[in-house]
Parts: sequence; structure tokens; C-alpha cells
Amino acid sequence: MTKLVESLHIASSPFVNAAISVLFFILLAKIADFIVDKVIRRIAKFTRTEVGGSLIDVVRRPVFFTIILFGISLAFEDFRFIGSAGFYIDGLLYSIIAVIWMVAAIKIGNIVVENAVVKVSDVTGLGKDVIPLIENVLKIVIVLAGLMVILSLWRVNIAPILASAGIAGVAVALAAKDTIANFLGGISLFVDKPFKIGDYIILDKGERGEVVAIGIRSTKVRTLDDVMITIPNSVIINTKIVNESAPTPYLRVRLPIGVDYGSDIDSVEKILVEIAAGNENVIKDPAPRALFSAFGENLLNFELLFWVKEPALRVRTIDRVNRDIYRRFSESGIKIRNPLPLDGILYLQR
Repeated sequence: MTKLVESLHIASSPFVNAAISVLFFILLAKIADFIVDKVIRRIAKFTRTEVGGSLIDVVRRPVFFTIILFGISLAFEDFRFIGSAGFYIDGLLYSIIAVIWMVAAIKIGNIVVENAVVKVSDVTGLGKDVIPLIENVLKIVIVLAGLMVILSLWRVNIAPILASAGIAGVAVALAAKDTIANFLGGISLFVDKPFKIGDYIILDKGERGEVVAIGIRSTKVRTLDDVMITIPNSVIINTKIVNESAPTPYLRVRLPIGVDYGSDIDSVEKILVEIAAGNENVIKDPAPRALFSAFGENLLNFELLFWVKEPALRVRTIDRVNRDIYRRFSESGIKIRNPLPLDGILYLQR
């Protein structure tokens, strides 16, 4: 770059050469701005996203002014008489460049964060209300990095500052260790995706409910009693969770039924299958089936197995099936006995 500037020295006066250099870099900045605005923007349109265009709008001006300010800095090298003032001129010009790109980096970070949150919100349930939090954290990081760059341009020893910042960071980390643990736990949930919004899960203490929110700090589960449980992410990532909605949304139900000895087992089986198959919440494939599971002491044990469309329908489907079984058995003269207990729920295995 220095050789390029020297090739522009076509006059004996340093002022004329400096002016020519500045005009050359202004022209170069115009060409770069044209390339960014016309060529790169056209290429970005092939991505079919608005992010590319937004990023180009952010970087256009910084690229333009960076080239001009860099050219001005090189032009001042012709003035030998300014002496030590050149250090302050370069420091000022490069500090302005650092501030320009610091502002641009903040804008780019905001665009990326908003786009990323929108993309993952439907899958993870990450609310858009966390966007300001992430943007503020990113802004602080960028500003601190920019200040370090500016201080280094002015040859300020930043080692003591970094040491002090490290000590302060340790103190803050110790004071906010629970908050940091929850934050890292939230990141783990977004990466591992053990469940998502709308899934029905069973906690290690037996509570069952629907996941309604997955935030940076905590996860919220609404139980069947409409009670909201808020679980810190640092706790939930270390807890055994049963996801009834995964890997498929279907949930198999094993319903035990006991009948008297002497009952027509073929009729019992037929009625049970017809009742399950006729329920609108029960899927057709795999089809419901009834099994003669065991000879009891005073009864014959059957199991009715069927698959509901989703875990949210489990309770109401069992209620309707039980009502229909009681009515149909009463009409057919089949007496119901208390069946042997079963474990209740298994997951769909195709």
C-alpha cells in the first residue's frame, strides 16, 4: 500500500501529493461502495433471505469511510515536519475507524441474534422477549473489545486492565454462579433438544405436564391440574425426564380389564377392539388389539392396547373408552372384575 501511495507522488509539493492521494482513496471508496451495493447485494439475493441485504446496508458506510480515513492517514506520511504529531493523527484516525466498526458490529450482532431467535423459537420455544437480553450482552462484549483495540492504538498498556477485569470477572462469576449455571443449562437445552414446546413430559418426581416455555433461565411446565411448574435449567438438565411426545407423538395405552370366569372371551375381545377402533382419538395404524393376558384367582385378565394421537388426549380418551366398555359390557351381560394392576403406559414401537 505504501508503494501505491508513492506512485501517486507526481508533484513536488507534499500538499499536492497528499491531495492526490486523498482523492485517489475517495475514488477507491466509491468503487468499493459500488461493488458492495450492486455486485454483492445481487449475489446476496440468491440466498432468498432478508439477512444478507440487511448486513450489506450495515457494512456499506463503514467500508466507505474506512478506505477514506486510511487514505488520509497514508497521505499524512508525506508531511515530515509534523513529527510526533503524526502519532496522534494516526491514533485519532484509527480510533474513529475502530468506533465505526464497533457500531457496525453491534448492528450486525443484533441482526444475527434476531434472525437466529426467530429460527429457533418455533422449535425450542425460545421467546422473542430474550432478544434484548442477548443483544445487551453482545453489545457489552463488542464495546469492551473495541475499547481494548482503541487503547492499544494509543499504546496504553492493557495488561493491568485485563488482569483487573479477570479478577472482577471471577468475583462476578462467584456471585452469580446460579444465574450462570441456569444460562448454560438453557444453552444445553437448545443444543440437545430433549424436548420442545408442546411436548408432554414426566418429571422425576412424577409430575406430568406440557412444556409451555423454554427460557434462558428456566423451563415452565403446565400440569394437568393447570399448575405452572418453573424449573431452573441447571436443575432440569441433570434430571431424568420422560418425553411422552418423542420419538413419535403417538402414545400407547395399556388398559387392564377383568371379567368373570365363564364370559365369552371372543365377545370380550371383539367389544374391546370395536370400542377402541371407534374412538376418534385412537389411531388406525397400528390398530387397537385386545389380549387375554392371564388367569386370575377369580377373574380372567384382558389388556386393551391402543395408541392415542398425542399425549394430551390420553386422559380424555381413557375416560371415553372406559365409559363405552362399561355400557357395552352391561348390555352384553359381561360382569367386570377388578383386574391385575399394570404399569400403564408404553411407547409406540413400530
